[in-house]
Amino acid sequence: MTVSLMYFFQLANAQTPAAPSLSNQSFNGYRGIWFTLGQFFDYGDKYSGGLGTYTAKHKPLAVYAPAVEKTFFVYGGTTKKNKHHLLCMIGSYDHKTKRVSKPRIVYDKMGVDDPHDDPSLSIDPQGHLWVFVSGRGRSRPGFKYRSTQAYSTENFELISEEEMTYPQIWWVQDQGFFHFFTKYTGIRELYFEHSTDGEGWSADQKLAGIIGKPGEKSGHYQVSGVWKNKVATFFTRHPNGNVDRRTNLYYLQSTDFGQNWTTADLSSMEIPVTAVQNDALVKDYESLGKNVYLKDMAFDEAGNPVCLYLTSGGHEPGPDNNPREWTISHWQAGEWRTTVITQSDHNYDMGSLWIDGKDWMLIAPTQDGPQLHGGGGEIEKWISKDNGKSWSKAQLITTGSRFNHNYIRKVMGGQDDFLYFWADGNPDKNSKSQLYFGDKTGQVWRLPYRMKRDWAKPKRVK
Repeated sequence: MTVSLMYFFQLANAQTPAAPSLSNQSFNGYRGIWFTLGQFFDYGDKYSGGLGTYTAKHKPLAVYAPAVEKTFFVYGGTTKKNKHHLLCMIGSYDHKTKRVSKPRIVYDKMGVDDPHDDPSLSIDPQGHLWVFVSGRGRSRPGFKYRSTQAYSTENFELISEEEMTYPQIWWVQDQGFFHFFTKYTGIRELYFEHSTDGEGWSADQKLAGIIGKPGEKSGHYQVSGVWKNKVATFFTRHPNGNVDRRTNLYYLQSTDFGQNWTTADLSSMEIPVTAVQNDALVKDYESLGKNVYLKDMAFDEAGNPVCLYLTSGGHEPGPDNNPREWTISHWQAGEWRTTVITQSDHNYDMGSLWIDGKDWMLIAPTQDGPQLHGGGGEIEKWISKDNGKSWSKAQLITTGSRFNHNYIRKVMGGQDDFLYFWADGNPDKNSKSQLYFGDKTGQVWRLPYRMKRDWAKPKRVK
């Protein structure tokens, strides 16, 4: 069965393709995908809105390339006529000319509207752009694409098609690609693979598949990162596979390309992790009756891991599950130290964390937005001057917005004036979704919704 025909038989979130594939074509503007999960409660949808930079479990979405002074970024786009037609897109920002290229469609999802299929991005030492297009369970495959020319978005070739969801792809210096991802085996289980060149890959290895009570499988979400030769991941568990009860926080790392795994204190861990209570457990939120929503991870200047996440009383939106607390857990001085930064009004508010010595920064939609109790809001900058121990609000980055802003994604190796980017949208009803980027000082630019030329200057938003 060909890839195109396969999509006529997708099991979820699919529509019949109305036109030939748009893959490997340029597109005349930056238009984000709008999506609703369709799980409605008294205070709205479980999550919805402009989800072009969704999910937190796709990492990274943007990478700075110093050799050409450009930032490359991927996102879930759509056509003008059909806001439910997902296009896996790539664009670039030239820091010398302050212009963005016309975006390129790496892969047309052919009727799929679900941003769970959004792409991730990496760049190899030769400058080739690698776009990993997420699949969804076993009903839709994932794809690995590579640019045919270094530092160019003009053309991509298909490298492989396989089962992978939530791709998190990292280049480890002098070793190669390390890929954390998820497989659906009735539940979500964590896997990894690695490759020296992106073409030949190791066998898939299971990292975590926790079993609770006898026969009770858990399921997992994760956020990962790389620091020098260390790959690391924080993950949660879903009791009985129920994602609405996601809880607990675990941590694993490897410094030998996945051959051996340890906890933060270097205690050896056998994989896959199968026990609920184990040495990788950072904090037992299940005993506290708290849900855990992973947002980002980073490393301090010594390479110690830090996790950014949000806790709440349950999965339904609205005040009944408050407080929703933006929280960090930091491995420091031989122990995990957990600190609350601020509060939010929705479980799926998502932002990013930066660490520069003692100076830490959070940029996230922590202010209520125009669509109260919906995903996202107005974006604020929070700073810490003491290694994340105490925090203060430094700046309101967006204000008076028409729609909520959400999923603020940091650029790997990011440079001003393109340090992070995101999308907006109305979580209460179908809307236009535009894309934005910002710098450390809080200045914001909007990517052009329509483009007539190959390069255009983004518009400054005051």
